[in-house]
Amino acid sequence: MAIAGILSLVGILVVFKAAKTMTVEKSYWDEVASKMKNDSISEKPARGNILSCDGQLMASSIPEYKIFMDFQPGKQKDVPVDTAAINKLDTLWAQNIDSLCNGLHEIFPSRTAAEFKEHLLTGKKKVMKDGSKGARHWPIWPRRIDYGTYKEVSKLPILCLSPGKGGFHVEQYNARRHPFGSLAQRTVGTMFGAIDSAKCGIELSYDSVLRGTNGIAHRQKVRNKFVKVTVAPPIDGADIVTTIDVGMQDMAERALVEELKKDNASMGVAILMEVKTGDVKAIVNMTKCEDGEYHETVNHAISYRCEPGSVFKTASFLVALDDGVVDTSFVIHTGNGIMNMHGSNMKDHNWYRGGYGDINVARTLEVSSNIGVSYVIDKFYHDHPEKYVKGLYRVGIHEDLGLPLVGYLTPKIRMPNTKTTNKAEYWSKTTLPWMSIGYETQIAPINTVAFYNAIANNGKMMRPRFVKQVVKDGQVLYETQPEVLKEQIAKPQAIKTMQTILEHVVSQGLGRKAGSRSFKVAGKTGTAQVSQGGAGYKNGTMWYWLSFVGFFPADDPRYTCIVCLKKPGLPASGGGMAGVVFHQISEGVMAQYLKLRVEDARDERSILVPDVKNGNVLAADYVLNQLNIQTNGGWGGSYANGNPIWGKASNDQKSVQLKEEKLSSQVMPDMTGMGASDAIYILESNGLKVKLRGTGHVTRQSIAYGAPIHDGMLCELILQ
Repeated sequence: MAIAGILSLVGILVVFKAAKTMTVEKSYWDEVASKMKNDSISEKPARGNILSCDGQLMASSIPEYKIFMDFQPGKQKDVPVDTAAINKLDTLWAQNIDSLCNGLHEIFPSRTAAEFKEHLLTGKKKVMKDGSKGARHWPIWPRRIDYGTYKEVSKLPILCLSPGKGGFHVEQYNARRHPFGSLAQRTVGTMFGAIDSAKCGIELSYDSVLRGTNGIAHRQKVRNKFVKVTVAPPIDGADIVTTIDVGMQDMAERALVEELKKDNASMGVAILMEVKTGDVKAIVNMTKCEDGEYHETVNHAISYRCEPGSVFKTASFLVALDDGVVDTSFVIHTGNGIMNMHGSNMKDHNWYRGGYGDINVARTLEVSSNIGVSYVIDKFYHDHPEKYVKGLYRVGIHEDLGLPLVGYLTPKIRMPNTKTTNKAEYWSKTTLPWMSIGYETQIAPINTVAFYNAIANNGKMMRPRFVKQVVKDGQVLYETQPEVLKEQIAKPQAIKTMQTILEHVVSQGLGRKAGSRSFKVAGKTGTAQVSQGGAGYKNGTMWYWLSFVGFFPADDPRYTCIVCLKKPGLPASGGGMAGVVFHQISEGVMAQYLKLRVEDARDERSILVPDVKNGNVLAADYVLNQLNIQTNGGWGGSYANGNPIWGKASNDQKSVQLKEEKLSSQVMPDMTGMGASDAIYILESNGLKVKLRGTGHVTRQSIAYGAPIHDGMLCELILQ
């Protein structure tokens, strides 16, 4: 009964309070409600990073801010103006505006304190549409600032107050930054102004992964205080791990730009691909801009379709070899370097020197004979040109690579068609011979390098891979696998034959400048005239598309690389210009991973006797032991003026003799050429004091070589 009575009493009190709120206190709560504002706001997530293959940041997001003033802080719509608050703020401004503007000038020195004052007062005096005075969203500084600058600004007078009191407020952005500058910029991608506007590259292709998911929060304002309640937190974007190797990318870019400048070229491309996986380790796209410098403005590697020139001859001969219509012994009569092909003259590059005469198929590619290639293809495929074109499709030069980058253009190699009225598609009698040497086709560099990579990979064509993993909070969400596009682009024997021919192109053909003394290189040169559209090839200045594409080491291919240059006028040589860049890239890549041990540099039939300089014997002994070179505690020679020297080793000498002794006579030794630590060790161990000047190796000594010495003498050593 008692509990029932208590519950009844509580119920009566609740009803009484509700009635009071609805009647007596109604006007009060209506006024409170009018001052409340409840907004749903979107909370942006942090955009994911883009990383190199070894985890180095290539693109990341950092916060940036735009700063504003509200000269009517705390004012709400349809609420009477608080005159006392306005007067208080006016007084605050009058007392602090000079110190505020001086502080802004120190942070942003390009604008004077007087200019800041004039600018702020203009905003403060601005009349709004509702008749009120003072801008609500007046920019203090026109550009974005970083977090450190924002914190400095927020400490200044007035700006240090809360937004509801002082009016200072910000808009936050996530700015994209590239720690390696423009390195692989068109492939990594860029952003339009705001973070939510991906422009190109991986940024655009993987935008949904990098962007994350917006969150939702309610922001409620009660009188002059905001309370934000998160309903659904934002989900940050995942990170993208690319296949790009920063070291290789930098090396390829430097080599390419150096050659572009030397040749006054307008454009250049370099792609480095891993043979077994198809991973793109470096991709460089350089265009000469108005400032005379080279920048990445367009991803030409995947989008610049052009007539590839002589690098296409490899595909033509691979079709012929695969079809079995020729072998390497087939002899071609190239004559004096000029041959009439259905009413048009086909010329070899050395026609003015009398041509190549009779050469076989292998030599044809070595010297890049236009006549040799076009004669073979026209002889065996003239009556059925569609068989040749189908062969090109079969060997993969026409393959749609399905790249995950926006802007990729597939090759254009047309089938025979004599019925069309479109001049660009019409198949004439000269189409086949000219197509066979790289004209009347349109292929981007990425397709050419993928085709050569298949030859290096014993016929297996890999899809070029740009992204390896999608990672979130250290966990791999998704990992791409190397993808095979074609298991076998041609018969194994045809592939093997082509590998040998391409190696000979570099060792004894036109590709010598792309070769290396340290490892074997296989590849093909290309020099093509660039069509000027409707104006043809010979309107005004002649332009050339120069290229070299190959793989290395040729006996165990690890990387395939293509280098392309577009330049005006002569000289123009694919092997002598693009081949030089290929050489520098291949040498650099191989040197980067070259690991030599002492045993590797040692002739097994000889005895290794290191040249150990004078100095700390214990230190020398430690180094020799680390190199697995035995020491037996005694010097294998004699002393000169008290300094140990090396004697000649006999053929059966198995170890280095080390022995530490005092100077045999009290005369000054010759310290020239020694390092500082060894010089100090020898002199101090024999009772001398040492003073050093400079760094490097000893070039002079204050006590002459051979002069008498005694304990406590000071010797000054000059090092350079």
